[in-house]
Amino acid sequence: MRFSLPMPRRSRHPLVRALSLLVGLAVVGVLMVFGLVVAGVLLVGGAVVFALRQWSRKRGAVSPAGGRTHRPEVIEGEYVVLHQTRHAAR
Repeated sequence: MRFSLPMPRRSRHPLVRALSLLVGLAVVGVLMVFGLVVAGVLLVGGAVVFALRQWSRKRGAVSPAGGRTHRPEVIEGEYVVLHQTRHAAR
């Protein structure tokens, strides 16, 4: 079974064609402006978050003695290697 939509009938009246063109251009313009506003908000928000992270990192990294402290970010632990004796069915 094939699904097909009927072909839309275009109006022959020049005023209707002109109005549909203007409405289409207005919709595209509104969508472009909305997209630019969203992109601007994301750009400004990202810049603010980046600036706050950099500012808090610089303040937190300096010790009271004036030197920089190094805090390792590695979590140490023990591990056990498990050997698989049977192959899993695929």
